[in-house]
Amino acid sequence: MKLVPDYKNALRWASVQLALAGAALQAGWLALPDDLKLAFPEWSQSAIALVIFLGVVVGRLWDQGTAE
Repeated sequence: MKLVPDYKNALRWASVQLALAGAALQAGWLALPDDLKLAFPEWSQSAIALVIFLGVVVGRLWDQGTAE
């Protein structure tokens, strides 16, 4: 496995930021008590995950300029 040349700038990439946001949301969801989870519609967790995963793909394909 070989790292990309500008791996030190990874936290600036939209795809990495969205993936970290998704991980934080998932950790937050798991930390919620079951009675609070019932306040959300059944489909909400899947919809949010889908939006984040699609955002990661868009962020990866989006030209964010070159590393300086």
